[in-house]
Amino acid sequence: MGENRAPLQFNDIPFDFGAVGDAHPLEVREALTACAWILADENHESGLAGQITARGPQPDTYWTLPLGLGFDEATPEAFVLVDDQLKTLEGRGTANPATRFHLWVYRARRDAHAIVHTHPPYGSVLAAAAKPLVVAHMDSTPLYDDCAFLPEWPGVPVADREGEIIAAALGAKHAIVLANHGILTAGRHVQEAAFLAVFMERAARMQVRAAALGGVKPVPDEEARAARDFLRRDGIVLQTFNYWMRRARRRRGIT
Repeated sequence: MGENRAPLQFNDIPFDFGAVGDAHPLEVREALTACAWILADENHESGLAGQITARGPQPDTYWTLPLGLGFDEATPEAFVLVDDQLKTLEGRGTANPATRFHLWVYRARRDAHAIVHTHPPYGSVLAAAAKPLVVAHMDSTPLYDDCAFLPEWPGVPVADREGEIIAAALGAKHAIVLANHGILTAGRHVQEAAFLAVFMERAARMQVRAAALGGVKPVPDEEARAARDFLRRDGIVLQTFNYWMRRARRRRGIT
């Protein structure tokens, strides 16, 4: 599931995403702003709970929204760059102290450059019931064999211990359900972290609603693996993010 920019193929059928939209890399604060708007539109807001971050230019630094701003209020200029002691190095305001546990994920995962942690409605239902995510639909397959589960809540993640526990539970995966807490995704870039967070919450919604019909039926391993490897390609991840970004801009009257 590493970065792969080779031409997309599935069942020997080539797919060219270059003709649809623009997949050029965004400046990190622009990407974080789009990510925040997308999460707001996807109902990931829970007051000031939940955060998004991206690695900063120096070790043990990261970009995040200042405490007090919601996802829907994000702008590129609003993000602050902080160090491992939450000292603001650039921008105005102070970081949410709950973002500090992200440092342990970044330290453990050199491949991770962005983190989304939210308390969305259905992801929180799984967390409250202490249930792992089940991949039971094509749209959930990007998370196949890539979503960990932490069955015990270590407490509000503002200290070293909580960060160490969460980072260890995540391991080499890119997503995790945190019991009694919420969800977290770690991406190679902001776009991937957002992509996984959106589809993780949608998968949780399907899982919760399917309980009324007797529960979910997992996608068979072979098919789930093939679908994941296809849907996690950069061409799809970036174009999906860009579509959501254009939608978010339209909703805010930005052309």
